[in-house]
Amino acid sequence: MAVRSGKKKPGKSIYDLDLDKTPANHGALTPLSFLFRSAAVYPRKTAIVHGRRKITYAQFAARVRRFADALVRGGLKAGETVAVMAPNIPAMLEAHYAVPLAGGVLNALNYRLDAETIAFILDHGEAKFILVDREFAATIQAALSRVRKKPRVIDIDDVEYRGEGPRLSDVEYEAFLESGRPDFEGRWPTDEWQAICLLYTSGTTGNPKGVVYHHRGAYLNALGNALAFGVRPESVYLWTLPMFHCSGWTYTWAVTSVGATHVCLRRVDPALIFPSIRDNGVTHMCGAPIVLNMLAHAPAEARVEFPQRVEVMTGGAAPPTAVIEAMEGMGFRVTHAYGLTESYGPATLCEWQPGWPELPLDERARLMARQGVGYPTLGALAVLDEKGAPVAADGRTLGEIALRGNTVMKGYLKNPKATKKAFKGGWFRTGDLAVRHADGYVEVKDRSKDIIISGGENISSLEVEEALYRHPAVMEAAVVAKPDDNWGETPCAFVTLKPGAKGITGAELIDWLKGRIARYKVPRHVVFGALPKTSTGKIQKFALRARAKEIA
Repeated sequence: MAVRSGKKKPGKSIYDLDLDKTPANHGALTPLSFLFRSAAVYPRKTAIVHGRRKITYAQFAARVRRFADALVRGGLKAGETVAVMAPNIPAMLEAHYAVPLAGGVLNALNYRLDAETIAFILDHGEAKFILVDREFAATIQAALSRVRKKPRVIDIDDVEYRGEGPRLSDVEYEAFLESGRPDFEGRWPTDEWQAICLLYTSGTTGNPKGVVYHHRGAYLNALGNALAFGVRPESVYLWTLPMFHCSGWTYTWAVTSVGATHVCLRRVDPALIFPSIRDNGVTHMCGAPIVLNMLAHAPAEARVEFPQRVEVMTGGAAPPTAVIEAMEGMGFRVTHAYGLTESYGPATLCEWQPGWPELPLDERARLMARQGVGYPTLGALAVLDEKGAPVAADGRTLGEIALRGNTVMKGYLKNPKATKKAFKGGWFRTGDLAVRHADGYVEVKDRSKDIIISGGENISSLEVEEALYRHPAVMEAAVVAKPDDNWGETPCAFVTLKPGAKGITGAELIDWLKGRIARYKVPRHVVFGALPKTSTGKIQKFALRARAKEIA
């Protein structure tokens, strides 16, 4: 019998083995896969509810394939942009799948913006197509008169819209879908780094910045939402959060990922929300604190009782204790989250801990007001000092919130300087100042940027100031956030008039601004007088913020 030596030949490390990526073991992650899985698993299940209309998952998938094929037949090339100006209706939801399935990049437009800003976005994003709900056709018509290269327009005649609006084309959305094939295979991404969406954020300058999402990030943040918020196949999600906002915080894909039901809603109105919760068995919804405040203070005749508990995720400023108490009394449970357009919406949430439900309301509200811990799909969350080192977890030391991972944007479109600044030191620097508590939960304390967050929407103070400076009687202007029980924050303008200017009132300035910037950006309060300045002549905004708080 032969005896083997105990010595082994030197072998390769497992890291050095020649194991290649193949179609059998690797594919680009994309949220497109969620729809077709749910259509295969739940073909007859209701995917979308819109008024009396119901669309099954099989129908949803077929409509998306038709939509995508129609775009390709219409000349859409891979990587080109398709803009959509619409409220929370099926067409907007379908666009989140059809546009990327056609190889395009979806640009969902904020329907609160003015024509001039929309024209900038259409030019900057180089939109090839634009779908327009009739309610917003007049604004788009004005915007199209300003763009350098007009996109092809498709009108949307939504069955739930009762108003009027100009027709901008001879093609209507449903007829456009009919021109496409229901068996279109699509242009699936070959690389999950490919762009899927283009979304614009105000930032700290007048012109909005184009935030680019990739397929991988959309896929992961959607799954993070489903996991963090407890969305299940039996869940029913009510669309009170605009789908144009961070792609609906990626719930456009999260709800579909588990085969749950989307309930569309054109308007955020308690008279519509309460009956929809009862009639559709709604279990989940999202929205800025303004939505919670609206429901908490809804008139008695608008309220309707429902048997189930409704989970509500809110972001931005923490809702007041009285609002949380009122919401809980009506059958809602509120969870606080934090994120930005650049992080696909929610990046952190205030995870409920055992024992919290039994705490007194004041204590529970204090804990819930924190922005919390990182999403399970976020790479890392940090609070960094000026040198880039983590601050002490003592609940007192201020630092900047920084994020890292696959659910951070690719960057800003055509703006490498801003992208490089945002990604300083290998982190996405949010510009939000926070502390970290001993339990690891993060709490935002102030904003290093002069951004005003009103009703969940970012408002650039510089943009409003620039508009004020165009008034012939204004010599100096500064705009800061004023706390507001309804909107979280609203713009407050401090103005110094030119010598000799008399009889100018705050109401006059406010009316003057309404025709020049989006209405939600217009200050609700104007204070006249000299502006506090440093020795070098710089306006001291911290002093103005303190005055705005006193006014509030």
